[in-house]
Amino acid sequence: MVLVEQSDPFALTSDKSTEAYRNWWPGPDAAMIAFMNRSIDLLEEIAHESSNRINLNRRGYLYATADEARIPMLVEAAEGAAKKGAGELRVHASSTSNYQPSPALGFDFNLGGADLITDPSLIRQHFPYLAPYTLAVLHARRAGWFSAQQLGMYLLEKARQYGVRLVRGQVVGVETTGGRVRSVQIKHEEGSMQIETSVFVNAAGPMQKQVGQMLGVALPVFAEQHLKMSFSESLGVVPREAPMLIWMDEVELPWSPEERELLAEEESTRWLLQKFPSGVHCRPDGHGDSTTLIVLYNHHTQPVAPTFPLAPDPHYAEIALRCLSVMLPGLRQYLEKPPRPFVDGGYYLKTQENRPLIGPLPVEGAYLIGALSGFGVMAACAAGELLAAHVTGAELPSYAPAFHLARYQDPAYQKLLQNWSDGAQL
Repeated sequence: MVLVEQSDPFALTSDKSTEAYRNWWPGPDAAMIAFMNRSIDLLEEIAHESSNRINLNRRGYLYATADEARIPMLVEAAEGAAKKGAGELRVHASSTSNYQPSPALGFDFNLGGADLITDPSLIRQHFPYLAPYTLAVLHARRAGWFSAQQLGMYLLEKARQYGVRLVRGQVVGVETTGGRVRSVQIKHEEGSMQIETSVFVNAAGPMQKQVGQMLGVALPVFAEQHLKMSFSESLGVVPREAPMLIWMDEVELPWSPEERELLAEEESTRWLLQKFPSGVHCRPDGHGDSTTLIVLYNHHTQPVAPTFPLAPDPHYAEIALRCLSVMLPGLRQYLEKPPRPFVDGGYYLKTQENRPLIGPLPVEGAYLIGALSGFGVMAACAAGELLAAHVTGAELPSYAPAFHLARYQDPAYQKLLQNWSDGAQL
């Protein structure tokens, strides 16, 4: 088996993720929850057998809102997720409720499901750093983060033990005759090579649409550019033991009256006064004396053509920080003298309903594992296992049809897509 990498493994997008995971996946059916539960099972197996080399934790995802109208929506989504296998919903509506915080370290924490806290004093007690106008938080428990780099290296080492060979180069062509894969052409620094094969897997991340074209297959995917920034949060506004924090409401950037007046004067800056979408989120990163805070805010989600290196966005860091300060007002201390940010990112390759594509392609011997938009690292183990089952003819799990390319040929699925909800996805 040959693994072709144009650059270093994980270097295109995977090493620029939040490295987070969750089984919190509201939606019209149980497929994504079952898929993620399996992937998390496999992550936990790896953590156990490697003495937690991947630094897996289970701090959870904390969704917060100041909009009273969102609370029934949270309840509905959590109840639906519980019925589909994400775990029970526990509601904490009084200060005497027995809400149990998640531990900062480790992953052997058996509390699953989600906790909805609507009592203001209980929110203040456990999350005093959130904005005082926060009305409710939902803590999804089978969630947290880990080291994607360490997971990738661990899996690569295991693959090599089983004979996988890493080749540095770029796939530039796939030969197909008689409706099946025959060989793959690879270009590398020293020239080119051809590998005879009857099995080809398109795992090209943001470039999988272009690789699909080599097979004459049009893939129903599009790319979004997603950036993230990190900075030294030296004031300690966000505790180092905090969970992933997500603000569910639209926001207006906090400007002073003088700043608002200046921004309103020019057409080129007036857009900074508009309402921005929900979804800004953050988490602490690192161990020991680390003060790093990772912040993600994807306010531009229009489809783009993937290009490398990514074009710089001069406004991203300030917009992300200001949006985050709506949820975490203590961060406004940084606005007068902003910290020096580090900004990187990559591309989410998505299907319209934001579900992956895993399975065979119309060309015999060709397979696809992709459209892992924003959840590639957390889904990697189950996705690889599912792909292997397709290639080897092993028994497929119950969720396999939900990720098969053929789903788009099903009239019932097309009807379902018309009323698809994102279910608080990031």
